[in-house]
Amino acid sequence: MEIKKAIITIAGLGTRFLPLSKVVPKELWPLADKPFLHYIVKELIDSGIKEIIFVVRKENKDVIDYFKKDLKIEKILKERGEEVILEEMKNLENMMKEVSFSHVFQKSPLGDGHAVLQAISSSNDEALAVAFADDIIQSKTPATEQLESIFRTSQKPVVALYPVNDQSRISSYGVVQAEKIANRYYKIKKIVEKPSQEKAPSNLAVMGRYILTPDFISILKQTKANEKKEIILADAIENYLKMGKLIYGFEIEGKWLECGNKLNWMKSNLYASLNHPFFGPKLKEYLKKEKLI
Repeated sequence: MEIKKAIITIAGLGTRFLPLSKVVPKELWPLADKPFLHYIVKELIDSGIKEIIFVVRKENKDVIDYFKKDLKIEKILKERGEEVILEEMKNLENMMKEVSFSHVFQKSPLGDGHAVLQAISSSNDEALAVAFADDIIQSKTPATEQLESIFRTSQKPVVALYPVNDQSRISSYGVVQAEKIANRYYKIKKIVEKPSQEKAPSNLAVMGRYILTPDFISILKQTKANEKKEIILADAIENYLKMGKLIYGFEIEGKWLECGNKLNWMKSNLYASLNHPFFGPKLKEYLKKEKLI
């Protein structure tokens, strides 16, 4: 099996970003000069994905308009001679020629597992990638491609992992108990959701990237909702492991830019902006001038 299809879940309420998320979906918030979603779509395309399915709320269905051609704006830019901006628009257009995309609705925020299920047909018989919009990874090799390299040899589900070196933050993540097989390569034994610092089985946190196989998806479909009436991927993983099946973890090589809450987004936006090839030097010069660094 090869991975040609991916699901991006963007159906959350964005409550941690209120009140701004009432009018601007968090997926369109910027990291430097592009929205979250741009980075994720580019990662998937660079990983060889040919079909992307967005899981959205009805209120956010216009989010994917970002990727559509806008002839009216292009005409105005041409008339004004805005060649640099036109080139950026053309680059986005060319990127989207590499992939087809569609969307499905998640009527209520009933968990990440439930969101994934909305994009899966009843006859699904292929492995696919899943990406969460809160997680952007800057890396030489696209994060999803890194997972695919493990999948190609194992043909098993693969979960993206990342070391959390600040132990005071470990309780914010799902953390794996795992057996190391090789460099960055693990056999997952268990996932502990938001453990205390003392009870964390490792420092390897689960990131928002997965490769899911048809047999795992069958288990996900059978996974019951929790007390919050949510279907959670981590619960499906536990059920899958209890059946004696294998799930691998891969420690992603790159920089994890977290965007799940305002503070993390601010940190990630600052990092991305200061490391931007064009704007970064200008911003650093400004910060020095204003004696902010």
